[in-house]
Amino acid sequence: MNFNDAKNEILQVLSKTERQHLPKLLEWLKTSDDLDDFLVDNQSVILQSIAEDLRVCLPLEAMAPSEAMAIQKKPHPTVHVDAFLYDEEAVDSLCEEGKMSRNYCLNCGSHRTAPLEFISHSFSIPELQFLFHNVLPDLSGKLVVDVGSRLGAVLFGGYLYSAASQLVGVEISSEFVKLQTMAVEKYGFSDRIQVIHADIRSQSALVQNTDVLIMNNVFEYFMEPSDQMQAWLFISQNFRKKGALLVTVPSVQETLASLQDAVFLETLALSQWIEEVPLDYTVYLKNDTDPDSLKQIHLYRVL
Repeated sequence: MNFNDAKNEILQVLSKTERQHLPKLLEWLKTSDDLDDFLVDNQSVILQSIAEDLRVCLPLEAMAPSEAMAIQKKPHPTVHVDAFLYDEEAVDSLCEEGKMSRNYCLNCGSHRTAPLEFISHSFSIPELQFLFHNVLPDLSGKLVVDVGSRLGAVLFGGYLYSAASQLVGVEISSEFVKLQTMAVEKYGFSDRIQVIHADIRSQSALVQNTDVLIMNNVFEYFMEPSDQMQAWLFISQNFRKKGALLVTVPSVQETLASLQDAVFLETLALSQWIEEVPLDYTVYLKNDTDPDSLKQIHLYRVL
C-alpha cells in the first residue's frame, strides 16, 4: 500500500468512527506506545544499522582481543553485554537460544541459581536519546569528548542527535579505533567526528578545551586502583573550564567508592571541582526504556 492509499484508509476509518469515540481514537494515535514500532526515527535506524555492522566484527561479549578486564576480580559473577549492540529484546533472544544466560549456578549441578550482574561500557540507543535530548543542553559550537569511546556509540549518537561542532573519541584499544574509524567513514561522519588512539592521560590540551566530557564505566573495569587514581587526578586537574559538563556512568561517588585512599581523595577535592546537576529521569520513559539504566547516568558541572 502506497502513501496515498494508506492515508485514504486512515481517513476512512476516522470518518466511520462514532463521533463520541473520535477524540479518544485521536488521543490514542498521538500518545499510545502501541505505535512505537511504526514511529522509529531515522537517526535510530542509522544507529541500528551501525550496530549491525559492528556486531559481525566482534565476539558475543564484544571484547577486543587486547583487553584485560579487572572485571574478573569482582566477587560477584559479571558478564559484559554491550548495550549499543544488544538491546533487551536481543539479549532475551540470545538467552532463549542458549547463547547467553542471565543466571549463574550457586552450587554446580544444583538448581540453586542467582542473577548475573550485567555491565555495559556503551550506551543503548534509548540512553543516547535521553542523553542528548534530555540530559545535555544545546551543544551548538561545543566540543564533546568521550573517554574510552570503545565502539563509538556516544560519537554516533552525538552526531545524529546534537549540533555539537566536534565529537572526539579517545580510545586506547587499536581494535576499537579501527572499528570506529570504519563506521565514521562508511556513514560520512568524518566532518564532525575524530577518533584518537591514545590513553586519555596523554591528552591534556584536548581535555582542557573540552565542553562536555563523557565517561561510561571507563576506568574501574580496565585499570588497577593505582592507575584509576592517576586517571581521575589527571581529569580533575585538566578538566577545569568553568561551566563545562561531565557525564558519568555510574555516579562519580559510586565510581570512587572502591578507591578509599585518603591522600587521593583529599587531592581530588571533589566538592571544590564539580557539582551534580539534578536530572528528571521520568521525562524519557518509553516502553523499551529501562528506568534503572537511565538512573545510572549522572551530570556534573565544573565549578
